[in-house]
Amino acid sequence: MTRGKDSSRVKTRVRGGKTRSQSSKLWLERQLNDPYVARAKAEGFRSRAAFKLIEIDDKYHVLKKGFRVVDLGAAPGGWSQVASKRVHAPDEGRVVAIDILDMPPVGGVDFMQFDFLDPRTPDLIKARLDGEADVVLTDMAANATGHRRTDHLKIMALVEAAAEFAADVLKPGGTFLAKVLQGGTEPSLLAELKRNFASVRHVKPAASRADSAELYLLASGFRRA
Repeated sequence: MTRGKDSSRVKTRVRGGKTRSQSSKLWLERQLNDPYVARAKAEGFRSRAAFKLIEIDDKYHVLKKGFRVVDLGAAPGGWSQVASKRVHAPDEGRVVAIDILDMPPVGGVDFMQFDFLDPRTPDLIKARLDGEADVVLTDMAANATGHRRTDHLKIMALVEAAAEFAADVLKPGGTFLAKVLQGGTEPSLLAELKRNFASVRHVKPAASRADSAELYLLASGFRRA
């Protein structure tokens, strides 16, 4: 433990072992000193990412009581937890979470271990929701390679697929929220979203680390072609 000029702030440093790489030490040190990680644990959220959705929703009112919500790439479930509470699922709203990975149950959430890229998925989701969705959201990210351009292309391919999925399941007036990377949304995707939604903007919640390249793409007012 080391103290800086402000003795009220204590920063934890991780001592390196022979088998721990420098990158893993830096990641662990960042986790130990991240106030959102501590808050997530204290408030029962499965990941610090829950606070990103909370902050976006507090500002833009994406999630409303009674809404039907789809959470793509939901594991470990932080966003599903927030969505379930805010739409009052399952009593008034509904949340369907989908991921190719397994995920422990979340109260009020209907989980599908399935690939959202499967062409059967939109119909399966609408059957689970008993109708079209008010919101499609995703905090998915492709596995990082460390090569910035490659990682950007991989995550944008996921976002494009998620946007196509959203167009298949959203009701008129619906909202699409997805993670992208700084460097800009691909022009073709941005043009398509502007055709399909009344409003398209990039947002960066405070819970998104300042040194992170991530942004969130918020498209609202869906209009079916």
